[in-house]
Amino acid sequence: MPELYLAGLKETEREASWREWLTLDIDVFVAELEGEVVGFASGGAIRERVEGFDAELFAIYLLREAQGHGIGTALVRRLAGSLKERGFGSMVAWVLEDNASGPFYTWSGAVRVCSKEMEVGGVMLPVVAYGWGDLEAIAAGVGSGSV
Repeated sequence: MPELYLAGLKETEREASWREWLTLDIDVFVAELEGEVVGFASGGAIRERVEGFDAELFAIYLLREAQGHGIGTALVRRLAGSLKERGFGSMVAWVLEDNASGPFYTWSGAVRVCSKEMEVGGVMLPVVAYGWGDLEAIAAGVGSGSV
C-alpha cells in the first residue's frame, strides 16, 4: 500500500465505515485470543463479476502475533460455512500481488483465477484474485491446505 494512503487513514473515519458496513448484507467474524481481538474476516456476495464465483472474501486481517496459529484458517472456514448457509457456492478474494500473505491463500486451497490493476490512494496496484470453487469443502476443512 502507498505510505501516503496508509498515513492518511483516520480511526474515526474507519469506525464510521465499519458502522455502515455492519448494516449491510455481509458476514463479519472476529477472532479473539485470550480476550483480545486479534483479527477479523468479512465477506458476502461478489462485488465484481469473476467467472465461476458468486461470493467474495472482502477482507481478512490478523495481528502479526496472531498469525501462524490457525486463526486465519478458522476465520476463512467460518466465513465459508456462513456463506454456504446463505446459498453461495464459491468464493474469491482480491489480494495485492506482492502481499506477503499470498501463500496463505494457495495453502488454503485457493487458486489464482485472474488479475487486474486497482487504484489505491492515487496509485495503480496489481491485484490477484484467488478463488475457492467449493465453499462446502472449505467449511469442512477439505483441500490442499486443509482449511
